[in-house]
Amino acid sequence: MAKASPRFKAPPLDARAQAGQSQVMPDQRPRRPRIVVTRTLTPSVEARMVALFEARLNRDDRPMDRAALEAAIADCDVLVPTITDEIDAALLAKAGPGLKLIASFGNGVDHIDLKAARAQRIIVTNTPGVLTDDTADMAMALILAVPRRIGEGERLIRSGGWSGWGPVAMLGHRITGKTLGIVGMGRIGQAIALRARGFGLSIRYHNRHRLPDIVEKAVDAVWCPDLDAMLAEADIVSINCPHNASTHHLLDARRLRLMKRDAYLINLARGEIVAEAALIEALEQGVIAGAGLDVFEHEPAVDPRLLARDNVVLLPHMGSATHEARDAQGAKVVANIRAWADGHRPPDQVLEGWV
Repeated sequence: MAKASPRFKAPPLDARAQAGQSQVMPDQRPRRPRIVVTRTLTPSVEARMVALFEARLNRDDRPMDRAALEAAIADCDVLVPTITDEIDAALLAKAGPGLKLIASFGNGVDHIDLKAARAQRIIVTNTPGVLTDDTADMAMALILAVPRRIGEGERLIRSGGWSGWGPVAMLGHRITGKTLGIVGMGRIGQAIALRARGFGLSIRYHNRHRLPDIVEKAVDAVWCPDLDAMLAEADIVSINCPHNASTHHLLDARRLRLMKRDAYLINLARGEIVAEAALIEALEQGVIAGAGLDVFEHEPAVDPRLLARDNVVLLPHMGSATHEARDAQGAKVVANIRAWADGHRPPDQVLEGWV
């Protein structure tokens, strides 16, 4: 195997230096990659980036507007965006000649136009595999919180409206013995299934492809090739698939009407997978019993009709928000940049972006 050639090399030495007559000056060291980070990251990650790269950080964590993003990509080697940054074809068309890597801080890449990046020979990486447990934990929190009315109970206490225990006060529904339908059985879906088994839930899943038998047995899940049939059977539906053209509004008004009237919808994936207007109508009309939402179709805007409903638990896109996960994501970003700068294929390169 040929040895990788670093992308950033030291400038050639002059004749005296080559003859050993002078020391190599600091400006003759390899140039460090110029990176722009669009949001504030954890202190340990930012410190590592400053130590290794010529890093421009976002200290006040204010999302970059379009003009700021255009200025950033015009004069950097690496862009480190997050899901709040729309990296579309029009933006990439304004990239400077140095931009060769988009090292996204996040698992999903639906905010990046991969075709445009590939056309411009820009490599795209992400940070998979480090958010699994945190997101699955939060999914289980919502799976418990919505049927057991935890959000309502907490608000009742804070409002001063609680008058004491009563035999029929705040009645919810148990989840033991119920059926959980998982839409998207990747790492996170499988982690949710493993946790749900401990609560006595029966697991069904819908995926583009059936999992190997050994995996199905490990998570004790049954494949449902027909999504509509699974929605009609499940007591709780958890959305865990990526957002792309084929999953946009995957759960629309028709599919929501297939669900049981006492069923609950949980979404920690992407808000655009569920037609939000149709979901609100389904909640208002009693088509389904409730929902637990960590993501929204037009976030950070949340529809006031969702805010007004007691049978909906709302979270501010915090499914993976742990210190451990954010540090691990940052470590992956750094590893991807270092591998690329050293002339290697980044470990988390998105295949669609490979050139």
